[in-house]
Amino acid sequence: MRLDKDNKAALINDFRVHDSDTGSPEVQIAILSKRIGYLTEHFKTHTKDHHSRRGLLKLVGRRRKLLDYLKTSDRRRYDEIIARLGIRK
Repeated sequence: MRLDKDNKAALINDFRVHDSDTGSPEVQIAILSKRIGYLTEHFKTHTKDHHSRRGLLKLVGRRRKLLDYLKTSDRRRYDEIIARLGIRK
């Protein structure tokens, strides 16, 4: 499942902080998590796709940086987003 316009709009509506929010860390983390999940499923059938694997590692790094920022700035929002997305154990 690709992240088309409708799926992206649904993610934004689910994770936005206020009505006109499209770029808060929560929204960005949710979009990156969706893309990471898609690529993870892709690699189950395409094990030798190393070019896309590099892109996956870059996405994971970007999400990690956003999570670190959110953890230092507002711990409550950080705990909420990782619980909603199921990122951590």
